[in-house]
Amino acid sequence: MEFPEFVQSVAARTGLSREESADLSRATVELLGHMLSSGEARDLALELPAELREYARQEAAHRERLDFREAVLRVQQHTGLSEAESDRGVRAVLATLREAVSEREFSDAMSQLGHRFLQKIP
Repeated sequence: MEFPEFVQSVAARTGLSREESADLSRATVELLGHMLSSGEARDLALELPAELREYARQEAAHRERLDFREAVLRVQQHTGLSEAESDRGVRAVLATLREAVSEREFSDAMSQLGHRFLQKIP
C-alpha cells in the first residue's frame, strides 16, 4: 500500500482531512515504534509505505508500555486533535495497518501491545 492510499483509508475511517490523517498516521506509527521491540519495529517498518518507515524505526532507550487510552492521549498531544478524534484516528491507523502489512507482521507487532490494545481495533 502506498502512502496516499494509506492516508485516504485513515481519512475515510475517521472523517478527518487528508492532512490530519497523515499527521495521525505518522504519530501513531511513531508511537508504535516506541512501544515495540526494536527488532519488531524494524520488521514492521520494512512493510510500511516509505513515508512512514522512519517513524516506526524510532530507537528508544527502553520499550514503552502504554494502554490504549495513554496511547490516544500521546497521539492527541502530538497532533493537536481532540481526544475523540485521536481515539478514532489511532483505531483507523491500526485498522489500516492490518490491511497494509502482511497478516504475520501485523500479528507479530500487535502481540507485543497486549490483547486489550488489540481489542480496540475495529
